[in-house]
Amino acid sequence: MADVYTNIYNPDVLSCLANLSNDEVFTPPEIVNQMLDMLPQELFSDPSATFLDPACKSGVFLREIAKRLLVGLAKQIPDRQARIDHIFHKQLFGIAITEITSLLSRRSVYCSKYPNGKYSVTHFDNPEGNIQFKKIKHIWRNSKCVFCGANQSEYDRNESLETHAYEFIHTTHPERIFNMKFDVIIGNPPYQLSDGGAQKSASPLYHKFIQQAKKLKPRYLSMIVPARWYTGGKGLDEFRNEMLTDQHLIEIHDFPETSDCFPGVNIRGGICYFLWSRDSKGDCHITNYKGGKVLDESTRPLLEPSAEVFIRYNRAISILHKVRAFNEKTMDSFVSARKPFGLATNYDGFSPVRTADKDILLYRFGENGYVSDSDIEKNHSWVDGFKVFEPYASPGSDDYPHLVLSQPIIGVPRTACSETYLVIGMFNTEKTANNVALYMKTQFFRFMLMLLKSTQHITQKIYSYVPIQDFNQVWTDEKLYAKYDITKDEQDFIDTLVKPVAWNFGSADDD
Repeated sequence: MADVYTNIYNPDVLSCLANLSNDEVFTPPEIVNQMLDMLPQELFSDPSATFLDPACKSGVFLREIAKRLLVGLAKQIPDRQARIDHIFHKQLFGIAITEITSLLSRRSVYCSKYPNGKYSVTHFDNPEGNIQFKKIKHIWRNSKCVFCGANQSEYDRNESLETHAYEFIHTTHPERIFNMKFDVIIGNPPYQLSDGGAQKSASPLYHKFIQQAKKLKPRYLSMIVPARWYTGGKGLDEFRNEMLTDQHLIEIHDFPETSDCFPGVNIRGGICYFLWSRDSKGDCHITNYKGGKVLDESTRPLLEPSAEVFIRYNRAISILHKVRAFNEKTMDSFVSARKPFGLATNYDGFSPVRTADKDILLYRFGENGYVSDSDIEKNHSWVDGFKVFEPYASPGSDDYPHLVLSQPIIGVPRTACSETYLVIGMFNTEKTANNVALYMKTQFFRFMLMLLKSTQHITQKIYSYVPIQDFNQVWTDEKLYAKYDITKDEQDFIDTLVKPVAWNFGSADDD
């Protein structure tokens, strides 16, 4: 028999699908094979090894595993058709996320949408084979799904529409889906689902697939997911703590630029794939990538003694240690929480012109306006001080080097801002505020900020690695590098990540 896959898939339709952009991203075959390379290769010569993809979309994981098993089992099962039958019936299993992806996955794996038909490379007595799809209903409580947090008003749908209630995570007993144990669970789960919050809010889903997979106690677990979990955030804090204290997490491949994995896709914070091993413990081997090539690799603890989160860049560890050795207070103590004056992004109670009553210049998304003292809901004392306004959202894409921050604005007395900005500091003089803004301009400042940044939004806690300086003086990168003994090699590394800027600062009155 001719090679089952090489002759049929040319050109590779899965490579084309990998270029699609949405929250259910298709995985390119080359990335799948890099993930499979992490596994002990003797698995592919073991006729008893079992593999599960709990989130089949294109079937590419099962297809690439099948290719390896076809080679690895050739001596043990010499007859090609007998080998194919054994692999597809006894070793490969999948759960599709939608009906259409179930058909696509079966077409990829069995060469037929229906493996009980004459065109399937192996015959099953049912139309699903070992790649199943069941239309699951959400379980609603207080307008949210108890399993995934989906919003009832959006996903309590007509039965003709997909519910996006994924079978693998909508059960308290995942072991009952196939009633068997798996040596390897591997895949690319859906990343998020709308939760009905403001501004098209969405809750992460991928961590639920990882947690559910661990319940099955496989020998190995590997998934490719957004890297946002490194620093936690919405719905991820508990999961982050679980992962970073799990000594069975033995390998992480980190891609700050999503397009290195998924061409044409931008997922803020980047992507990673990992290997979890039930029977191994120890430090984690971390590989950083840039431009699709290995930038650096190191075996180290997931949590550094001086860090509360995972530091993704291996070469950043030495810089962090040098800075933290000074034991200085950090900028998070200078930075406000969201909505510093109590005014939302869409606040519309402003005047487009200054009046006797509305004389506070309000910085907001879009055109600025003017508000009165009575419009300010909190932090009234900040209105008449000098401060720095910094946009809450970071600029641009995840391409390197980053800007990291948008340009700050010096706020003089009688200024405030909407939720679009955070307030940094409260100072007695404009000179001090200006020196803070100049510090924020440095690549050093933005690099230290970047160590904790994994999403578009830059919250108060993201500033907690940036040391406070003596703001009676102007700080430059040269002075900062000398102070913290940052070597030329370390400076060059910072240059690869953080873009120089030519910001000039004026006060709010200049507007």
